[in-house]
Amino acid sequence: MVWLTRSAILLMVLGFGAALAPLPSPAWQDEGQPRPPKDQMFSGTVTAVDETSLTAVRTGQGKVSATRTFTLTADTSFEGGKPKLNSRVTVRFIATEDGDRAIHVIVRGLAKSK
Repeated sequence: MVWLTRSAILLMVLGFGAALAPLPSPAWQDEGQPRPPKDQMFSGTVTAVDETSLTAVRTGQGKVSATRTFTLTADTSFEGGKPKLNSRVTVRFIATEDGDRAIHVIVRGLAKSK
């Protein structure tokens, strides 16, 4: 019976040790590569749009307005149609050295007039 208790304790110690072992690092970390850029979101009203770029402004009562210009590529996907002037949009983008690149644009309709 003693050997059963000792075996159970040994298995528990080995099990906890395996649970506490460090996880393998991501592949990009092993190769010395920079961390992949993180997706970000921006919502606002379209002030300018063409085939290669989209500019939106975000304003709020009592808040400082923010304007962002996004590069549109062949990989940019659109939900709700193509954005038009004064459309309300939410843009998922990646900040790169060349500027903000839009990944996904959700068109929510025209902005309400005041």
